[in-house]
Amino acid sequence: MTLSAYSATVPVFTRLLTNLLGVIEKAEAYAKERKFDVNVFVEDRLTPDMNPFKFQIQSATDHTKFAVSRMAGKTPPSWADDEKTMDELKARIQKALDYLKTITEADLAGGDDRDVTIRVGGEPRTVKGDSYFLARALPNFYFHYTTAYAILRTGGVPVGKNDYLGGF
Repeated sequence: MTLSAYSATVPVFTRLLTNLLGVIEKAEAYAKERKFDVNVFVEDRLTPDMNPFKFQIQSATDHTKFAVSRMAGKTPPSWADDEKTMDELKARIQKALDYLKTITEADLAGGDDRDVTIRVGGEPRTVKGDSYFLARALPNFYFHYTTAYAILRTGGVPVGKNDYLGGF
């Protein structure tokens, strides 16, 4: 099996963001069944010093768009971080999924070897696409994706490993 910059990014992000929409749908059903406003989850966090659910969604979608854009040599789209409801967060995830549909294999061809400039500690740093993706973009995506899942799970939403991983 040969991994390409495309196969390591677009299908992976697409599957996991789609899974995240499914987890949010379960949160909505859970809230409806228990008669509370699902939007209480928007500001929920795992610990007082950790960012809330909305930040986790914003960050997961940001790492998605940044990874594919930078590896394609494109300027990432700019999205305001102004979501306040679960519907707005779902729309943001859908926006990321729609953006992923615009990225082709040709766009990402050679993306693993393309120079990518990011800011680390406020300073610009240029690395190769594969290093950026494997050491920064993917781990950060998984961190925020997992934290969003964990916030809802901690809030009582009946989700499990299959909801997190999705179908195989």
